[in-house]
Order: sequence, then structure tokens, then C-alpha cells
Amino acid sequence: MSKGKEQRAQRMPVALPGTDDASRHWLRSIRLSGFAIMTLGLLVLVVVVLAPSLKVLIEQQRELAALKAQVAEQQEKVDTLKEQKARWDDPRYIEAQARSRLYYVKPGEYSYLVIDDDKADRAKDGAPISRSIQATQVDWVQAMLSSVVAAGLTEATPEELSGVGGEGAP
Repeated sequence: MSKGKEQRAQRMPVALPGTDDASRHWLRSIRLSGFAIMTLGLLVLVVVVLAPSLKVLIEQQRELAALKAQVAEQQEKVDTLKEQKARWDDPRYIEAQARSRLYYVKPGEYSYLVIDDDKADRAKDGAPISRSIQATQVDWVQAMLSSVVAAGLTEATPEELSGVGGEGAP
């Protein structure tokens, strides 16, 4: 019996340093039958065949959602325009608009237009407007001559000089 124990001890697997016995044991424990391989193959085939169709379906769903949102927005605009049309069918609304926008009055009525004095005394930039006439001290001949010389010597294009298409364009 002691001899059998020695043989068993010799047959016992020994873990070597640097090897991972758990990963080898897991890999060895996997047993695949023919049916399992065929099922995995069919599953891969189904994924490969259906993936492009699913992608197209998802893109169409996104497009459909965007179009539904656009239809809802357009429907809101249509409803707003219908409300405005209904308002313009009312003669009292037309009269109120003519009075406020066009300053119309009925025969026998007087209309007074009041101009705001605070805004009338200010220029566009907010500076006060002078009530007296002032003469400017500009030598217009020198200004014209310098303009002609500057235009002849510049390398800028006509569009850059006139401001067309630029930020300073009116």
C-alpha cells in the first residue's frame, strides 16, 4: 500500500510558478457539441443579416420623429394664421388696426399726434441736439484732394473700400 500511495503522489498535478491553473481549468471545462456550434453559427448569421436592417429601421424612426415634430410645428403655424384670419374677419378689429397703424379717423373726429419731446431733443447716438446753427471749419478742397490721392494709391479692392458685403454695409 505504501507503494500505491507513492504512485498517487507522483501523479498529482503540481502548480508551476508563473502559470494560471484557474484559467486552464476553465478553458478545459468548456465542451461544445455539434448542436451548440450550429446554434452559435445561426446566431452569428442572424446578427450579420439583421444588423443592417435594424440600422435602417432606427434611422427611419429618427427621421419619422423629426418629421412628426416638423408637422406639429407647421400645424401650430397654421392654427396661428387661422386665428389671425378670423380676427381680420371682424370689422371692429379692422377698424382698430386702421386707427392705430394708419391713423384713420371717422368723419367729424379730430386726430392729434403727440411727439415725445424727450426723444426729439436727442440725436441717434444720444448726444443732445444743438438749437443754434454752427459752422464747421473743414477745408473741403483739401479733404477731396486727399480722398482722390488715397483712392489712387490704395491696394484695397473696390468692395473693401465701399464696404459691400462687409460689416459696415447698410
